[in-house]
Amino acid sequence: MYGWIWRHLPGNTLVRALLSLVLAMVVVFVLFQYVFPWAEPLLPFGDGTLDEGGTERNG
Repeated sequence: MYGWIWRHLPGNTLVRALLSLVLAMVVVFVLFQYVFPWAEPLLPFGDGTLDEGGTERNG
């Protein structure tokens, strides 16, 4: 996949490297601004697995 993207970017190696960096930054921005906030309520990160004594519960 990365080879396909690299071959389809215009310019020489320096321009392609800069465009690749910008493309990666855009992907990270979209993930943090839209995808992760949308998915966060769907993930069980807020579910605690400790009881009041501080020991793990099984089950």
